[in-house]
Amino acid sequence: MGRKQNAEADAKRRGWRTGVRYALYSAAALALVIAALAAYSTVDQFLASDPRFLLAGPTADGGESPALRIEGAEFTARGRIMGAFAGDYGRSLYLMPLAERRRALLAIDWVRDATVSRLWPDRVLVKIVERKPVAFVQLPEERGSHSMSEVALIDAEGVILAQPPRARFTLPVLSGIRRQQPQPQRRQRVTVAMRLVGELGEMAGQLSEIDVSDPENVKIIQPAEGRMVLLMLGNRNFLTRLRNFVTHYPEIQKRLPSAVTFDLRLDDRITALREDARGG
Repeated sequence: MGRKQNAEADAKRRGWRTGVRYALYSAAALALVIAALAAYSTVDQFLASDPRFLLAGPTADGGESPALRIEGAEFTARGRIMGAFAGDYGRSLYLMPLAERRRALLAIDWVRDATVSRLWPDRVLVKIVERKPVAFVQLPEERGSHSMSEVALIDAEGVILAQPPRARFTLPVLSGIRRQQPQPQRRQRVTVAMRLVGELGEMAGQLSEIDVSDPENVKIIQPAEGRMVLLMLGNRNFLTRLRNFVTHYPEIQKRLPSAVTFDLRLDDRITALREDARGG
Protein backbone atom coordinates (compact mmCIF):
# COMPACT_ATOMS: atom_id res chain seq x y z
CA MET A 1 0.00 0.00 0.00
CA GLY A 2 2.82 2.40 0.83
CA ARG A 3 4.30 2.13 -2.63
CA LYS A 4 0.92 2.67 -4.24
CA GLN A 5 0.28 5.80 -2.16
CA ASN A 6 3.73 7.16 -3.00
CA ALA A 7 3.12 6.62 -6.72
CA GLU A 8 -0.21 8.45 -6.52
CA ALA A 9 1.43 11.34 -4.68
CA ASP A 10 4.19 11.59 -7.32
CA ALA A 11 1.60 11.60 -10.09
CA LYS A 12 -0.31 14.43 -8.39
CA ARG A 13 2.88 16.45 -7.99
CA ARG A 14 3.74 15.96 -11.66
CA GLY A 15 0.23 16.95 -12.74
CA TRP A 16 0.38 20.06 -10.57
CA ARG A 17 3.75 21.07 -12.00
CA THR A 18 2.47 20.48 -15.54
CA GLY A 19 -0.55 22.63 -14.81
CA VAL A 20 1.64 25.40 -13.43
CA ARG A 21 3.86 25.27 -16.51
CA TYR A 22 0.85 25.47 -18.83
CA ALA A 23 -0.51 28.40 -16.86
CA LEU A 24 2.84 30.18 -17.04
CA TYR A 25 3.11 29.51 -20.78
CA SER A 26 -0.43 30.79 -21.33
CA ALA A 27 0.27 33.90 -19.28
CA ALA A 28 3.48 34.53 -21.21
CA ALA A 29 1.68 34.04 -24.54
CA LEU A 30 -1.11 36.37 -23.46
CA ALA A 31 1.44 38.96 -22.39
CA LEU A 32 3.14 38.72 -25.79
CA VAL A 33 -0.21 39.13 -27.59
CA ILE A 34 -1.06 42.16 -25.49
CA ALA A 35 2.37 43.66 -26.12
CA ALA A 36 2.06 42.99 -29.86
CA LEU A 37 -1.38 44.59 -29.97
CA ALA A 38 -0.10 47.59 -28.05
CA ALA A 39 2.86 47.90 -30.41
CA TYR A 40 0.59 47.54 -33.45
CA SER A 41 -1.77 50.19 -32.09
CA THR A 42 1.16 52.54 -31.48
CA VAL A 43 2.58 51.99 -34.97
CA ASP A 44 -0.88 52.20 -36.55
CA GLN A 45 -1.55 55.51 -34.82
CA PHE A 46 1.88 56.78 -35.82
CA LEU A 47 1.45 55.91 -39.49
CA ALA A 48 -2.06 57.33 -39.59
CA SER A 49 -1.27 60.67 -37.96
CA ASP A 50 2.38 61.58 -38.48
CA PRO A 51 2.60 64.56 -40.87
CA ARG A 52 5.53 62.97 -42.72
CA PHE A 53 3.06 60.56 -44.36
CA LEU A 54 0.47 63.12 -45.49
CA LEU A 55 -0.40 63.08 -49.19
CA ALA A 56 -0.05 66.51 -50.76
CA GLY A 57 -2.98 67.76 -52.83
CA PRO A 58 -3.00 69.82 -56.03
CA THR A 59 -0.88 72.95 -56.04
CA ALA A 60 -2.32 76.34 -55.15
CA ASP A 61 -2.58 77.31 -58.82
CA GLY A 62 -4.58 74.18 -59.64
CA GLY A 63 -1.64 72.12 -60.87
CA GLU A 64 -1.24 68.40 -60.37
CA SER A 65 -0.45 66.97 -56.97
CA PRO A 66 3.31 66.45 -56.61
CA ALA A 67 2.53 63.33 -54.59
CA LEU A 68 1.21 61.40 -57.60
CA ARG A 69 3.57 59.87 -60.14
CA ILE A 70 1.57 58.77 -63.17
CA GLU A 71 3.04 56.44 -65.79
CA GLY A 72 1.56 55.11 -69.02
CA ALA A 73 -1.22 57.71 -69.42
CA GLU A 74 -0.94 59.11 -72.93
CA PHE A 75 -4.62 59.64 -73.79
CA THR A 76 -6.30 59.17 -70.40
CA ALA A 77 -7.39 62.51 -68.97
CA ARG A 78 -4.96 63.20 -66.13
CA GLY A 79 -7.61 65.19 -64.34
CA ARG A 80 -9.74 62.06 -64.05
CA ILE A 81 -6.79 60.11 -62.67
CA MET A 82 -6.11 62.84 -60.12
CA GLY A 83 -9.80 62.93 -59.23
CA ALA A 84 -9.72 59.26 -58.23
CA PHE A 85 -7.48 60.27 -55.30
CA ALA A 86 -9.39 63.38 -54.25
CA GLY A 87 -10.39 61.81 -50.95
CA ASP A 88 -6.77 61.05 -50.04
CA TYR A 89 -5.26 64.51 -50.26
CA GLY A 90 -4.25 65.80 -46.84
CA ARG A 91 -4.52 62.33 -45.30
CA SER A 92 -1.90 59.76 -44.44
CA LEU A 93 -0.62 57.57 -47.25
CA TYR A 94 -1.10 54.67 -44.82
CA LEU A 95 -4.90 55.17 -44.88
CA MET A 96 -5.24 54.99 -48.65
CA PRO A 97 -7.40 52.00 -49.77
CA LEU A 98 -5.36 50.83 -52.75
CA ALA A 99 -7.95 48.35 -54.08
CA GLU A 100 -10.68 51.00 -54.09
CA ARG A 101 -8.46 53.48 -55.90
CA ARG A 102 -7.63 50.87 -58.53
CA ARG A 103 -11.34 50.19 -59.08
CA ALA A 104 -11.92 53.93 -59.52
CA LEU A 105 -9.20 54.07 -62.17
CA LEU A 106 -10.62 51.06 -64.01
CA ALA A 107 -13.91 52.95 -64.32
CA ILE A 108 -12.18 55.49 -66.61
CA ASP A 109 -12.90 54.64 -70.25
CA TRP A 110 -9.30 54.74 -71.51
CA VAL A 111 -7.91 52.62 -68.63
CA ARG A 112 -7.63 48.92 -69.47
CA ASP A 113 -5.60 48.07 -66.36
CA ALA A 114 -4.03 49.97 -63.48
CA THR A 115 -1.81 49.46 -60.45
CA VAL A 116 -1.52 51.74 -57.43
CA SER A 117 1.52 51.52 -55.14
CA ARG A 118 2.65 53.41 -52.06
CA LEU A 119 6.05 55.09 -52.27
CA TRP A 120 6.92 55.85 -48.68
CA PRO A 121 6.80 58.22 -47.01
CA ASP A 122 4.36 60.40 -49.00
CA ARG A 123 4.18 59.45 -52.68
CA VAL A 124 1.94 57.27 -54.85
CA LEU A 125 2.90 55.50 -58.09
CA VAL A 126 0.07 55.02 -60.59
CA LYS A 127 0.74 52.79 -63.60
CA ILE A 128 -1.83 52.89 -66.38
CA VAL A 129 -2.28 50.41 -69.23
CA GLU A 130 -4.42 52.17 -71.82
CA ARG A 131 -6.91 50.75 -74.26
CA LYS A 132 -6.03 50.81 -77.96
CA PRO A 133 -8.67 52.26 -80.28
CA VAL A 134 -9.30 50.30 -83.46
CA ALA A 135 -11.94 52.50 -85.12
CA PHE A 136 -13.95 55.69 -84.98
CA VAL A 137 -17.61 55.13 -84.21
CA GLN A 138 -20.61 57.30 -85.02
CA LEU A 139 -22.94 57.26 -82.03
CA PRO A 140 -26.48 58.47 -82.73
CA GLU A 141 -28.19 60.24 -79.85
CA GLU A 142 -31.87 61.06 -79.70
CA ARG A 143 -32.52 64.36 -77.92
CA GLY A 144 -36.11 65.42 -78.12
CA SER A 145 -37.18 65.55 -81.74
CA HIS A 146 -33.69 66.24 -83.05
CA SER A 147 -31.33 63.45 -84.04
CA MET A 148 -27.72 64.17 -83.14
CA SER A 149 -24.53 62.24 -83.70
CA GLU A 150 -21.34 61.93 -81.67
CA VAL A 151 -18.03 60.67 -83.01
CA ALA A 152 -15.97 58.67 -80.52
CA LEU A 153 -13.39 55.90 -80.59
CA ILE A 154 -13.84 52.23 -79.78
CA ASP A 155 -11.44 49.42 -78.87
CA ALA A 156 -11.47 45.75 -79.81
CA GLU A 157 -13.46 44.88 -76.68
CA GLY A 158 -16.29 47.22 -77.61
CA VAL A 159 -15.42 49.89 -75.05
CA ILE A 160 -16.31 53.38 -76.26
CA LEU A 161 -13.53 55.93 -75.73
CA ALA A 162 -13.76 59.70 -75.64
CA GLN A 163 -11.64 61.42 -78.25
CA PRO A 164 -8.60 62.97 -76.56
CA PRO A 165 -7.80 66.55 -77.54
CA ARG A 166 -5.12 67.07 -80.18
CA ALA A 167 -4.73 63.33 -80.80
CA ARG A 168 -4.72 62.07 -84.38
CA PHE A 169 -5.72 58.57 -85.43
CA THR A 170 -5.98 56.96 -88.85
CA LEU A 171 -8.74 54.43 -88.33
CA PRO A 172 -11.84 53.12 -90.12
CA VAL A 173 -15.25 54.63 -89.31
CA LEU A 174 -18.01 52.37 -87.97
CA SER A 175 -21.74 52.94 -87.77
CA GLY A 176 -24.43 50.71 -86.27
CA ILE A 177 -23.06 50.91 -82.71
CA ARG A 178 -24.84 52.62 -79.82
CA ARG A 179 -23.90 53.37 -76.23
CA GLN A 180 -27.04 51.62 -75.06
CA GLN A 181 -25.92 48.29 -76.51
CA PRO A 182 -24.38 45.80 -74.07
CA GLN A 183 -20.61 45.67 -74.38
CA PRO A 184 -20.58 42.05 -75.70
CA GLN A 185 -22.85 43.19 -78.53
CA ARG A 186 -20.57 46.09 -79.37
CA ARG A 187 -17.55 43.78 -79.20
CA GLN A 188 -19.18 41.39 -81.69
CA ARG A 189 -19.74 44.22 -84.14
CA VAL A 190 -16.20 45.53 -83.79
CA THR A 191 -14.82 42.02 -84.30
CA VAL A 192 -16.72 41.63 -87.57
CA ALA A 193 -15.51 45.04 -88.76
CA MET A 194 -11.88 44.25 -87.91
CA ARG A 195 -12.15 40.94 -89.74
CA LEU A 196 -13.40 42.82 -92.80
CA VAL A 197 -10.58 45.38 -92.58
CA GLY A 198 -7.99 42.65 -92.15
CA GLU A 199 -9.33 40.69 -95.11
CA LEU A 200 -9.50 43.71 -97.42
CA GLY A 201 -5.95 44.79 -96.64
CA GLU A 202 -4.94 47.83 -98.71
CA MET A 203 -8.43 48.11 -100.17
CA ALA A 204 -9.76 48.97 -96.72
CA GLY A 205 -8.14 52.39 -97.06
CA GLN A 206 -10.81 53.29 -99.65
CA LEU A 207 -13.72 52.73 -97.26
CA SER A 208 -15.67 55.74 -96.15
CA GLU A 209 -17.78 53.87 -93.59
CA ILE A 210 -18.47 50.34 -92.31
CA ASP A 211 -22.04 49.68 -91.18
CA VAL A 212 -22.15 46.82 -88.63
CA SER A 213 -25.74 47.31 -87.47
CA ASP A 214 -26.36 43.78 -88.77
CA PRO A 215 -23.26 41.61 -88.19
CA GLU A 216 -24.69 39.04 -90.62
CA ASN A 217 -24.80 41.61 -93.39
CA VAL A 218 -21.95 44.10 -93.15
CA LYS A 219 -22.34 47.12 -95.41
CA ILE A 220 -19.65 49.47 -96.63
CA ILE A 221 -19.72 52.90 -98.24
CA GLN A 222 -16.90 53.70 -100.63
CA PRO A 223 -16.21 55.83 -103.69
CA ALA A 224 -16.69 54.38 -107.13
CA GLU A 225 -16.22 56.35 -110.33
CA GLY A 226 -16.81 59.70 -108.67
CA ARG A 227 -19.79 58.76 -106.48
CA MET A 228 -20.37 57.02 -103.16
CA VAL A 229 -21.92 53.55 -103.33
CA LEU A 230 -23.28 51.31 -100.60
CA LEU A 231 -22.27 47.66 -100.86
CA MET A 232 -23.88 44.80 -98.92
CA LEU A 233 -21.19 42.18 -98.29
CA GLY A 234 -22.86 39.69 -95.94
CA ASN A 235 -20.55 38.15 -93.33
CA ARG A 236 -17.87 36.35 -95.35
CA ASN A 237 -15.77 36.41 -98.53
CA PHE A 238 -15.40 40.17 -98.19
CA LEU A 239 -12.34 40.54 -100.40
CA THR A 240 -13.64 38.26 -103.18
CA ARG A 241 -16.98 40.06 -103.32
CA LEU A 242 -15.46 43.54 -103.32
CA ARG A 243 -12.94 42.66 -106.02
CA ASN A 244 -15.73 41.21 -108.14
CA PHE A 245 -17.70 44.45 -107.80
CA VAL A 246 -14.71 46.66 -108.64
CA THR A 247 -14.01 44.56 -111.74
CA HIS A 248 -17.56 44.73 -113.06
CA TYR A 249 -18.60 48.20 -111.91
CA PRO A 250 -17.63 50.07 -115.12
CA GLU A 251 -19.97 47.81 -117.08
CA ILE A 252 -22.71 48.13 -114.43
CA GLN A 253 -22.44 51.90 -114.47
CA LYS A 254 -23.00 51.98 -118.20
CA ARG A 255 -26.21 49.97 -117.87
CA LEU A 256 -27.41 51.46 -114.55
CA PRO A 257 -25.78 54.88 -114.23
CA SER A 258 -27.95 55.92 -111.26
CA ALA A 259 -27.52 52.78 -109.14
CA VAL A 260 -25.89 53.46 -105.74
CA THR A 261 -26.80 50.40 -103.61
CA PHE A 262 -25.64 46.90 -104.49
CA ASP A 263 -26.16 43.49 -102.90
CA LEU A 264 -23.02 41.38 -103.21
CA ARG A 265 -24.01 38.57 -100.83
CA LEU A 266 -24.31 36.03 -103.64
CA ASP A 267 -20.85 35.29 -104.93
CA ASP A 268 -21.93 34.75 -108.52
CA ARG A 269 -23.98 37.93 -109.01
CA ILE A 270 -24.29 41.63 -108.24
CA THR A 271 -27.77 42.98 -107.63
CA ALA A 272 -28.55 46.70 -107.89
CA LEU A 273 -31.15 47.66 -105.26
CA ARG A 274 -31.54 51.42 -105.35
CA GLU A 275 -30.86 54.27 -107.70
CA ASP A 276 -29.75 57.78 -106.86
CA ALA A 277 -32.81 60.03 -106.81
CA ARG A 278 -30.76 62.70 -108.56
CA GLY A 279 -30.33 60.46 -111.58
CA GLY A 280 -27.16 59.94 -113.58
